[in-house]
Amino acid sequence: MAHESISVFDMFKIGVGPSSSHTLGPWRAAMRCLEAIKNKTSLHEVSSIQVLLYGSLAKTGKGHGTDVAVILGLCNEDPVTIDVSSITSKIDSINNSKQLYLGNEVMIDFDPATQLQFLFTESLPFHPNGLSFLIELKNGNYFSETFYSIGGGFVVKENEENNKIQSVELPFPINTADELLHWCMKTGMNINEIVFENEHVWRSETETRQGVWKIWQAMKDCIYRGCHTDGKLPGGLNVHRRAFDLNKKLLHNKSYNNYEGWLTAIREGGNSFVFILDWVSCFALAVNEENASFGRVVTAPTNGAAGVIPAVLQYFIIFCNGDDEDKIIRFLLTASEIGSIFKKGATISAAMGGCQAEIGVSSAMAAAALTESLGGTQQQVLMAAEIAMEHHLGLTCDPIGGLVQVPCIERNTMGAIKAITASQLALQSTPGFAKVSLDKVIKTMWDTALDMNSKYKETADGGLAINIPLSLPEC
Repeated sequence: MAHESISVFDMFKIGVGPSSSHTLGPWRAAMRCLEAIKNKTSLHEVSSIQVLLYGSLAKTGKGHGTDVAVILGLCNEDPVTIDVSSITSKIDSINNSKQLYLGNEVMIDFDPATQLQFLFTESLPFHPNGLSFLIELKNGNYFSETFYSIGGGFVVKENEENNKIQSVELPFPINTADELLHWCMKTGMNINEIVFENEHVWRSETETRQGVWKIWQAMKDCIYRGCHTDGKLPGGLNVHRRAFDLNKKLLHNKSYNNYEGWLTAIREGGNSFVFILDWVSCFALAVNEENASFGRVVTAPTNGAAGVIPAVLQYFIIFCNGDDEDKIIRFLLTASEIGSIFKKGATISAAMGGCQAEIGVSSAMAAAALTESLGGTQQQVLMAAEIAMEHHLGLTCDPIGGLVQVPCIERNTMGAIKAITASQLALQSTPGFAKVSLDKVIKTMWDTALDMNSKYKETADGGLAINIPLSLPEC
């Protein structure tokens, strides 16, 4: 059986909010379109470009900033490095001038109001998140490029989906949880060690460590920034940012100057159950409020679920003696492997599987990583992931106004708490007595996704999205 090779840096991608499938994916698709144009001709030969957004990308595209992402991608702006504070001014300039700097090489006429179309009633067959670029050349010829944003920032080009199985041969090929456990039992290695060995195929150990540490730095900065930024979220719902007020309340206005001082101040507050519970919620709120504000976040495995893993990891660092570079790197390696198994066996796209594919998967990833970090066996690690997902099965995606705000932000707090609970249950249990395996729950999740009505799959056509008027404040 062919094995799909997924790296830790496929599961964790630094980018811009609010959505990995509706923002980061289309952004990367636009950048891939630039490469396709260069392979066929030259950017200087382009007369005009029209962008068509289909299905879920059309229905919730405005709320997710899909139009903004595509435009920035066509300008060859990098979502990893772009100054997020400059996004609004860049888009305003293009809207006003009706021109964009294609590939950062040539200025072309581009009116977003007419050349970027939301096709609400049309969908492409391969995936709900489809987009096409219609390119007209100066010589009068035309060609098109179609891409699909399949979740977590992953993008496939039309007719290349069968090539998703990479030719890379890993020392420990894994598609399922059973295969992962097989390698762990055969070698005696922990999950993070298996992942490390596989990553060596792509790069050196030093490069992997540096890259994973960079991922954590981006997560850490996002948490800290979110806890110290006040105001309302953009988009029209007038949702007030809560992490800022909660952070001040929990710290009783203690003073500090940096992240390290902040951690010290938190630890001085004690370790009561309610105190820790509030902080885990605060960390998750902070990340997803940044995500909703076009801030820099890390797909974990998606933007909509970006707060769960950082919140649980921050909990581990502060309250479980996890403030150590090696421990943090191992945590993220383990989490990435669980996420990759879900992607291979089901989906991490809310447009395909509802919110169980985002918050559910992120909670399972965090539960597994925390369990291994706290000394759990390989079987307990997989059990923790299973417990976390089992209690997210059927969770729908019903964003009000198509915005990644309500109920998405609070769902990250619930996913983080469930991950910690699942970890504790697994650590206090005997996996051999478990009735449900991780592979079985992944299959069940996919079966549920296939049965789920499309209006509960990131279309804003059902659930809270149609029952809560946009004029009402957050509940």
